[in-house]
Amino acid sequence: MKSSLIKAVFLGLVLSAYHISAQVQTADNSKKMEWFKNAKLGIFIHWGIYSVNGISESWSFFNNYINHENYMKQLNDFSASKYQPEQWVNLIKESGAKYAVITTKHHDGVSLWNSKAKNATTIPGQSLTKKDVLSPFVSALKKSGLKTGLYFSLPDWSHPYYDINTRTKKRYEIKDDPKRWQNFISYYQSQLDELSSQYSPDLLWFDGDWEHTSEEWRASQTLDLLKKYNSNIIINSRLNNHGDYDTPEQGIPVVPPQNQYWELCYTMNDSWGYQPYDKSYKTPNMIVRTLTDVISMGGNLLLDIGPRSDGTIPEEQIEILKNLGRWTSKNQRAIYETTRGIPFENYKGKSSLSTSKKSLFLYLEEAKNFTKIYGLETKPASAKIIGDPSAIIKADYDAEKTLTLNFSNVKLTKMSLL
Repeated sequence: MKSSLIKAVFLGLVLSAYHISAQVQTADNSKKMEWFKNAKLGIFIHWGIYSVNGISESWSFFNNYINHENYMKQLNDFSASKYQPEQWVNLIKESGAKYAVITTKHHDGVSLWNSKAKNATTIPGQSLTKKDVLSPFVSALKKSGLKTGLYFSLPDWSHPYYDINTRTKKRYEIKDDPKRWQNFISYYQSQLDELSSQYSPDLLWFDGDWEHTSEEWRASQTLDLLKKYNSNIIINSRLNNHGDYDTPEQGIPVVPPQNQYWELCYTMNDSWGYQPYDKSYKTPNMIVRTLTDVISMGGNLLLDIGPRSDGTIPEEQIEILKNLGRWTSKNQRAIYETTRGIPFENYKGKSSLSTSKKSLFLYLEEAKNFTKIYGLETKPASAKIIGDPSAIIKADYDAEKTLTLNFSNVKLTKMSLL
């Protein structure tokens, strides 16, 4: 993986003291969203009993690839025997991420923490490991200074109070048994109460809201519950109509989402959780390209890892995070605390702006002799390659307000992401 990354050419340019005639996005002054907007990179963690057999999380029984009984038998082999949460956090921090989001409970209903909610299935209570694996990770996150995000599935396909069991089976209709549904609402809200009181998350990442309406989920009531513990809690878009930011999956949006706050959740291979036979890993270069695509459109990248059931992270995923960290550490100025770049009609490529709008960063993915920026009202004070201050870039500015950056004296072929 490393060799392909070294061969890639990728530059950061800083243009200072300029004004562009085209309209650019104005900065939002929302204090609550400030850390999220500036973070740019987070790490998603899908970890649960599905890592024992290396099968799809929850969906494998929902879609009847395995029956529910055999799926839940994975509890008997979930050992977390080599789990070292501090090492997870160190790796996440090394990647350049500013926050992490971990699956506290997926659609299968298995909680990583010692939930006291009625009829809850928990790792401490029913798995081989017999211990709370969420608490030490959150503790290590907070000590590191990274922000804490908790993923929580609204559906619980294993719980007797929930109406849906599999794709082809329902337990009951809500209209026929509203009391049972209310019992489920009380169940899931009591779990959110536990997570809020025990872990003080900065962010709640909901999933599965498509199975019911906002009214059926009692979404407003749920949001009020969360705000009781943290008035500045950030919620993703999957609590029907109550989210602070959008969460597209896997594909980079063709155009930026309408919501100025958004996050692309993205797998390293084709799977969220650990699947040993899925070796379709994206190259580190592809991961960096995706990150810069997202940054240029004003969003965050939430990059996923799937640890094994013993708590170790696959070597391929470790390598990707370390390579990503080498790039982010060298290019911090062009990553964090930036905003959406300039319009395509002004620059035919990826870019971002500093929050002050006094610096423009260009992301060049290939060796080239020159590039142009159109519509600059004044010639920039300087042009530099981030990570190589000695490189000389010739800048020509003409009467048409076009800036031409000439790289003919720069040995681009010797540049690398690392």
